[in-house]
Order: sequence, then structure tokens, then C-alpha cells
Amino acid sequence: MKAEIIAVGTELLLGDITNTNARYLSEQLAGLGTEVYFESVVGDNKDRLLGAFKDSFARADIVITTGGLGPTDDDITKETGAEFFGRELVLDEDALENIKSYFKNRGMSQTNIKQAYVPKGSVVLKNERGTAPGIIIEEQNKILVMLPGPPSEMEYMFENSVKPYLRGREKHIICSRTLRLTGIGESDAAEVIRELMANSTNPTIAPYAKEDGVYFRITARGGSAEECHNLIAPAAEEIYSRLGEYIYGENETTLARAVVNLLIERNISLAVAESLTGGMLSSAIVDIEGVSKIFREGFVTYTNESKADTLGVSRDVLKNYGAVSRETAGEMAKGAAMRAGAELGVATTGIAGGGAVKNPTPNNEDLSYDKPVGRVYLGLYYKGKIITKELNIKGDRQKIRKTAVVRMLDFIRKNVDDELS
Repeated sequence: MKAEIIAVGTELLLGDITNTNARYLSEQLAGLGTEVYFESVVGDNKDRLLGAFKDSFARADIVITTGGLGPTDDDITKETGAEFFGRELVLDEDALENIKSYFKNRGMSQTNIKQAYVPKGSVVLKNERGTAPGIIIEEQNKILVMLPGPPSEMEYMFENSVKPYLRGREKHIICSRTLRLTGIGESDAAEVIRELMANSTNPTIAPYAKEDGVYFRITARGGSAEECHNLIAPAAEEIYSRLGEYIYGENETTLARAVVNLLIERNISLAVAESLTGGMLSSAIVDIEGVSKIFREGFVTYTNESKADTLGVSRDVLKNYGAVSRETAGEMAKGAAMRAGAELGVATTGIAGGGAVKNPTPNNEDLSYDKPVGRVYLGLYYKGKIITKELNIKGDRQKIRKTAVVRMLDFIRKNVDDELS
């Protein structure tokens, strides 16, 4: 079966609200074996919504809408759906009782009664987390599912009511397995497995770039989850054989999670020193559950004085090489480890924006050299050894800082692995 998703609401078109519902529904429908070819957003306008229904049902068997089921005059999804199928609206007593119960201790506005009217002959889905009931209209092998807009209401209703309604209508299911890579670009990674992607039909292999690296999603269609997984496994093994050094995790495993898990597994304590990233690296790490087992301390040392006073970076190094240098990054990493009593110390320093900076050269303080925006140095101290890396990152201030966090996490992953492998 083919499905389409229509998000209803002028606020979505204005950018006031992010449409997260479409992503959730696409993932859920894929799991049911239902293919989604089109998604659209329509404002609170009956004529345009009627047009969207006409176009969608010409292509799809199932149309799912989110939003526009509220009590106000601009909530027109239900009324428009009823008109499209030529059905009158009738009062549903169960829906009305649910609305009254919801407002039991707060007082109910008369406008909320509007939500209890549903298209005649429709399936009414109880809203356990709000007031607007969900509605299913099925006619001549076409199914319209109308769900409330708030994600907490929509997701609960889909999981508990819509999914059971749709399950079993498909003879096949779709399963995916996502391999996450970092340290290699999308085009380079895709080139390595170019013929594998070209020759794969079931499963299919699709690359896409994200902030933390490149993902390869391997998707198979089969009669059962086991059949899908058996189809996916050989393709995944082949990608591992060619690109394994760049793969840090699968599915929902983030790079930060992979690094924290590695340090916990190896029982390696960590301290972080940041200049460029200003706490972003520490934040990404401490977001991970269980990190207290290895994380000792984080330092944000933005000025030369704090680098010297807090981390013990040599003032001669700062004078001769500058705050943005391999030498300073290395001493920051070592200083963080020493101050925190950690086995592993890491550091970031660089230029995130505001033009180039000038630092005195080591041999002649009357001369200067430019360090461009995007010049970043990573430092890592482990087992008495300092390792540094120079990066040149393109983008605005936030992209440079976010990319530096990703590259630092990968730097930890690779060097700890190399050291102990």
C-alpha cells in the first residue's frame, strides 16, 4: 500500500513550528511495509486542503493528516475530510464525554464541543492525552486517517490505535539498518561501495550526510523481520569490510555514545579542556548516560591567562606560538589530565569567526602570520604522550564549533582504539 502524509496548519508554513510528525509517521509506516512517496504541508484553507486530498488520493491508498482538529474556526481538517467523502458531521457522545472529563477540574469552553462532532460512519479514536479525537474514514479502498497535531497526542494515538488498524493489511514489512560513519565525506564513502549500491535492489543502500558524519541506510522488504535482517546482513558485512575503520556505530548510536562506551569499556578516565568549543564538547559527552564512570572534569579556558593559570600552559608557548597552535592544544590536553587526575586529556582551540588573528612567530616577534577562520587544533594526552591534529573547517561560527566537537570525538575514538588494539 502507498501512503501520503499531509500536515495541516499555517503555522507550519510560517516556520513557527517544526514538522516533526512527518518524520515519525514515515518511520512508522515503513515499519508496517507501507511506502510513503509524498509529504506535504497545507495551510488552514479548505479549498487548498480539498485539492491536497484530491491529489493525494489519486496517488495513494492511505492519507494521514496531522493537525487542524482543534476547537477554533481555523481548525478545518475534519470538516474538509467529511466534505471530501460526502459525509455529514454527527455528535459522538463518547468523544464528548472524553472532552468533558479532560476539562473536569478546569471548566470547558463551549467551543470544545466542536471537537466531538465526527464524520458519520467513521472510526473514532479516543484521545488519551488531549481533547481532539482521531478519525478514520474508509471508503472504496481509500483510507483517510486524521490525527491531532501535538506530537505527544499524535504518536500515542498512532501507536495504540492506528498501527493496529493498519497492521495486517500489508503482506510485507520493511526493515532498515543504519551504519554510521565519521572521518570520511559522503561522496568518498559512496565511491567505495558504488557498485554495491548500484547492484542492490533488495536490500537497497542509501547514503546521506549528517552533522556527525555519513549514514548508510540498508533497507529490505520481506515477509518477516527475520527475512529482512537476513537480506540486510550480507550488505552490512561488505560495507564493514570496506569502510569499517570509519564506522563508529549503528542505528541510534551517536558518536558521543560510542566514545563514552569505549572509555567505559576500557576504564579510561577523561578530562576536557576547551577554548574554541566553549563547553560544547563536555556537554556532548555528559549528555550520555553512565558518563560519570569516566568523566572527571571539564575546563573552559578562553583567555591566555586562564590557559596558563588553570591548565598550566607555558606562557612562553602562548607567546611564541599563540593560543591557536599545536603546542597550546597539546599543553591544554596534558594540563587538563594533570589537574583532574585523569588518564586521558583532550583539548580544542581554534578560530571560529571574527576574522584572522595574528600571533608572533617563534623566531621574530616583529613579524606575524595569519591564522584563518576555521583553523582548529585538537590536542590529546594519553599515557605520557601528546598527539595533536590541525583542521581547517569551512563554515560559519556555529558550524566550525560543532564540526570541531565531532572531529574531537572521532580523534578520541581512533587514538584510544589504536593505542589499545
